[in-house]
Amino acid sequence: MLEALNLVVEVNNKIVINDVSIKVETGSITALMGPNGSGKTSLVYAIMGHPSYRILKGSILIDGLDYTFKPTHERALAGLFLVFQNPIELPGVSLESLIRSAVNKRLGKNDLLEHVPGLPDRILGEAKLIGLKEELVTRDLNIGFSGGERKRSEILQARVLKPKYLILDEPDSGLDVDGVRIIADYIKEVAYSNGGVLLVTHNPTLLSYVEPGIIYVMLNGRIVAEGGLEIADKIAREGYNWLR
Repeated sequence: MLEALNLVVEVNNKIVINDVSIKVETGSITALMGPNGSGKTSLVYAIMGHPSYRILKGSILIDGLDYTFKPTHERALAGLFLVFQNPIELPGVSLESLIRSAVNKRLGKNDLLEHVPGLPDRILGEAKLIGLKEELVTRDLNIGFSGGERKRSEILQARVLKPKYLILDEPDSGLDVDGVRIIADYIKEVAYSNGGVLLVTHNPTLLSYVEPGIIYVMLNGRIVAEGGLEIADKIAREGYNWLR
């Protein structure tokens, strides 16, 4: 289980998360909704250990172990993976070399670009499966990629690394209908394989595809509601005003 318990988080001397608790069970899909600026991205950054997000109170547990003050790479090695809302560009680093480095790190290899038998073919196979052009695998990461290609490159990394807990920050933004379906299918695949998924989204269509077991709603840095798909339906009809 992935747990954030009673978190209070500060950025630039401002409280952005205030006493928030959520749980993500293995074999389940948990959704996080809320208006822009409600603290959703701040929460997932704090869970991943972003250095700018200072935890003042509370804890982050991965399978019962305390990772509250451990660095991001240790959380990744413990099975966390974040699909960013706006993936960054990395000039000089190809998508393939980034994946190779991450795989070798997980395998404990000293040479982070050491050849792993079968890995290049696996990367290309997974890229084809999600509709990412082969030429983008060897291109500098996200340089000249469209919004949809950037999201697919993130999903490719996750598919190869097979995280235990997959966190997705609005993964459907910039995607067409086919891309949303690919994301939804992968989310369900992770949950069916006994992984845990934390999905941040505004998209009721995506939620209807994946059918999360629980939906949390954030407002002003707090969890203000939780429940099932009925919450997403109400938000689709009425917006967030009923929670203010």
